[in-house]
Amino acid sequence: MVLVNQVQFDKDGLVPAVVRDAVSGAVLMLSHLNAEALAKTEASGLLHLYSRSKGALVAPPEGTAEVVREARLSCSGDCLLLSVEVQDKSRDCFSTILWQDPQGAPVTGDILDEVYRIVQQRRSQPADQSYVASLFAKGLDKILGKIGEEATETAVAGKGGDPEEVVSETADLFFHVLVLLGYYDLPPQRIYAELRRRFGVSGLTEKASRSQKGDADQ
Repeated sequence: MVLVNQVQFDKDGLVPAVVRDAVSGAVLMLSHLNAEALAKTEASGLLHLYSRSKGALVAPPEGTAEVVREARLSCSGDCLLLSVEVQDKSRDCFSTILWQDPQGAPVTGDILDEVYRIVQQRRSQPADQSYVASLFAKGLDKILGKIGEEATETAVAGKGGDPEEVVSETADLFFHVLVLLGYYDLPPQRIYAELRRRFGVSGLTEKASRSQKGDADQ
């Protein structure tokens, strides 16, 4: 019960917990845990919560248990940040936007997902003046050609040493990669998950493992 001994519970014996998607970082909900819920979460690795309305521990439903990948404690010791593997996307309780920047740009961390959503929208509902729709209309080779072009321009910008050019060209490259992902119906979350899988693993080790897999497949 390492976590329980470090947490400062309130007068009702509860601690608030912000629960987020371990892959995308999106905030799913604000919930509460009591000492029992926290102890069971730590022991099982599965998210257990306390329902204030029911006044009881809420065990994860069978088959939908969410694995807790990381637990962080606030600097004041009275709030948790839990990163979980999301099983049910509908658990996103913060989808209603009350206010945002007048320009309407998503906050950092959501922008790739939002751009991907627009890409898929343009793909399914093409418009005459849509650049994305024109790429899909011209096919995979055109998309791949643009990625090669943007990758080259990013490398040239990097060689040139102008930080603003590097940012601009990298944004172009990211954008066209999102179009490619849209072509294959691969959401950015798949990339996030792969990067998380590799996190903490030596790049040399990862490269060697892929080489071994390639040799085995031949």
